Amino acid sequence: MIETGKAGLSSRNKNILVQELNVNPEWLDGADGEMFNAEPDLTAFRLRTDNSLPMQSVPLYSIEGTAGLVPLFADSRQIKPVNFIHIPNLPKCDGAIYVVGDSMYPLLKSGDIVLYKQLRDLNDIFWGDMYLLSIDMDGEEYITVKYVQKSETEGCVKLVSQNPHHADKDVKMDRIRAIALVKASIRMNSIR
Repeated sequence: MIETGKAGLSSRNKNILVQELNVNPEWLDGADGEMFNAEPDLTAFRLRTDNSLPMQSVPLYSIEGTAGLVPLFADSRQIKPVNFIHIPNLPKCDGAIYVVGDSMYPLLKSGDIVLYKQLRDLNDIFWGDMYLLSIDMDGEEYITVKYVQKSETEGCVKLVSQNPHHADKDVKMDRIRAIALVKASIRMNSIR
């Protein structure tokens, strides 16, 4: 026998509505009150290591204006941001930049914004997570957003795209000039 609440919902469906959509359980049971709880539980979407801040001002940088990630990460206090992003309950971020390219499409598309936390040591990589990287390609800086996985080749990491049209690539760790963990992304949709 399936247990149902006053509204005729199974307890499983009721739990989904309450936990995933922040529906007030008392409202579901027919009581007066608001349909949704006042404060959503944002902790369900964070990593265990994240400590959210009630409000922070995240600087948004233009990569073209900074000459790349290496100078930006070396001394971000000397580089003027184009603007600031204010988002409540966000994990601590060092900055934000616009995404260029389609290697992480459909998850990220060109023009989206990624908010990042800089890594100072490659030994701190969380394998499988998404990173913003600066890679030395024959003396030129190549900036990309990729999943970083362990490589079968010694001294390398495997860069993996979301877009199936982009092949995985092994890159020597000593070619990584700067790296940051992607903490959040912002997509602006507009109708023209």
